[in-house]
Amino acid sequence: MYDLVIRGGTIVTAGSLGIGDLGVAGEKIAQIGGEMRGRQELDAHGKLVLPGGVDGHVHLTSPDDPAPGLDLWVDDFCSGSRAAIAGGVTTLGNMTFQRPGETLAGAIERELALAQHHAAVDFVLHPVLTWASPEVFQGIPQLAAEGHTSLKLFLPFEGLFEANASDILQAMRLAAANGMLALVHCEDGALLEWAADDLLARGRGSPHHYAESRPDYAESAATERAIAMARATGASIYVVHLSSAVALAACRRARTTGLPVYVETRPLYLYLTRELFARPDGAKYTGAPPLREATDVQALWNGLHSGDIQCVGTDHAPWTLSQKLNPALDVRTACQGVAELETLRPMLYSEGVRGGRISLSRFVELTSTNPAKLLGMYPQKGTIAIGSDADLVVWDPAERRVVEGATMESRAGFSVYDGREVRGWPLYTISRGEVVLRPTPSGGHEILAEPGRGRWVRRGKTTAL
Repeated sequence: MYDLVIRGGTIVTAGSLGIGDLGVAGEKIAQIGGEMRGRQELDAHGKLVLPGGVDGHVHLTSPDDPAPGLDLWVDDFCSGSRAAIAGGVTTLGNMTFQRPGETLAGAIERELALAQHHAAVDFVLHPVLTWASPEVFQGIPQLAAEGHTSLKLFLPFEGLFEANASDILQAMRLAAANGMLALVHCEDGALLEWAADDLLARGRGSPHHYAESRPDYAESAATERAIAMARATGASIYVVHLSSAVALAACRRARTTGLPVYVETRPLYLYLTRELFARPDGAKYTGAPPLREATDVQALWNGLHSGDIQCVGTDHAPWTLSQKLNPALDVRTACQGVAELETLRPMLYSEGVRGGRISLSRFVELTSTNPAKLLGMYPQKGTIAIGSDADLVVWDPAERRVVEGATMESRAGFSVYDGREVRGWPLYTISRGEVVLRPTPSGGHEILAEPGRGRWVRRGKTTAL
């Protein structure tokens, strides 16, 4: 007898779809199809059974370790885990920033101890290079050997690219030599500084002009540079939160030449456009890069369909509405980021699958299988297969909800999608065989996971796509 049996659902992976029962023994998937009984059984007739979501790009803090002197995002590993569970996400990739004088290994050690105490879902940590030294570089091979097989780099690193290009190239070379994926934020620092200075000088420095402060050519210029650096160093690169058609075209050209260039976009760029910045509350939509034109939105949807974009990750970096709308902020200081974890998969399912833009299996690829492969966790994560972790979501494709950020799990207290009707939500979320989200008789949901049950996932090398 199995610990858990899910009955009669349509089991969906990146490459298959079929109705059947599924058995879980302990933390692993043990049987798919055939006769089985379970100590606990869930009825999934008329529902979908999906792999748990893998969001490889989030920014969570810790309630025990606030960064000194900084006003940071409001979600920590506790609230962020709850938002993930409510949205059908079972594995998170958190950006782990060096502090001044801290090595990458020191940053990982500090945050790993905190995440293990507070996270309720499984997680990986991406070390973020914020300052460089020989000691920092010397520690990169050991990080890879210990299972931290990614490295986050900012091309607008400390302002101007040119002053730091050699450090970025060295980091990429070390990443390539040690089987690490280089996650790259692609905006040109010099162009960003020029644009912001010009707007402020002309009295156009309010967040209403935020899109002008980070133009698409700054993104495409940096993307081209990142591709050239990948070619020079042999690194595999993952372009995070790509927002524009021109940057996507650069990545498409690179992939046609065989370069290992992978693309992530985020939900903001699939549903919203830059006209929103003109609203009185326009500052609440700020992120880096900013919202773009309707033509960019269409290009990104085309990229999701065609395979030019491999992943959708949230870049979940939530602030409260009062923080976002602080009148003292300008195009330089605007609070960048929004809450997306709980709506990532429901929005993409509703607008993408039900909207006829992407298939159901493509939805699974974009939000689960591909990020698991690229981040070195597949097939432990990202699929439904015998021996894989029992990270599963029983998905109700018919459920309708109107987004209301004030009642959701993020501490932001609002959503940029407030008032939008979304069809398709998790009914149950299962993390390593444990039911961590279930429906309540009143029509709501109940999160059962306790802080600290989440585990760090030791990773291998990227699986090429």
